[in-house]
Amino acid sequence: MPFEEAPRPSNTIVLSERWRRYRTTRNRDVRDQLILAYSPIVKYAAGRIASRMPPHVDVADLVSYGLGGLIDAVERFEPERGTTFETYAGQRIRGAIFDELRALDWVPRTVRAEAREIELATADLSTRLQRLPTDAELAEQLDMDADQLDASLQRVADARIVALDKPWNLARAEGVQPTLLETLADPAAVDPADSADAQDLRERIAAAIERLPARDQVVLGLRYHQELTFLEIGTVLGVSESRVCQMHAKAVLQVGALMPDEVLSAWG
Repeated sequence: MPFEEAPRPSNTIVLSERWRRYRTTRNRDVRDQLILAYSPIVKYAAGRIASRMPPHVDVADLVSYGLGGLIDAVERFEPERGTTFETYAGQRIRGAIFDELRALDWVPRTVRAEAREIELATADLSTRLQRLPTDAELAEQLDMDADQLDASLQRVADARIVALDKPWNLARAEGVQPTLLETLADPAAVDPADSADAQDLRERIAAAIERLPARDQVVLGLRYHQELTFLEIGTVLGVSESRVCQMHAKAVLQVGALMPDEVLSAWG
């Protein structure tokens, strides 16, 4: 299924002139014109994120959060770095939206506790077995039967806390915890050491994902690279949407369990 690209302003000549004027004068009116011209990107990003959130998350609120990211992007954009504004702004907008969602902390504590228990159990079993545990082994470790484990994974999946904006080590309470989203390259970064650290972390996350069963890797690939919905993934794999939610939740928790603490230490 083809996916719609983020909208781009059509009059590039006018925009180029506005960019030139803004970089020269930093005029607020020109800045506001640029924000207005690129505002469809905010609506697009908010809509994509809203499709992965619980029903009570209002897309209008996400647009409001993303607008702050767009304003920041216009003010900080440096074209000489070789990144298009659309790409740079998209990252800033998504980051601003996720920052606000994390600040709201709308996920119930009981669901966070369930996710933490599953992740810790996965980490413990992986260490003892030297491989990822099966569903049956994980259920036994958690003193659950298969149906109870599926129900727990479904609650975690419904809360959408095991997405790219989730801390990878839920067992760690102190310090700043990185998320997978934060490991993406930041076009505004100026410190080569930071870029090297980010690249190293991306490689470690990729290595952890490669340890997952092939089917779980497919789920993550379809979700985050192809941006398919859970319903669309279910159609591809021949399973129900709720089963895909469970598979996705377990796969992301497993990756979190496989991430060693020394990777997180570089992030404070």
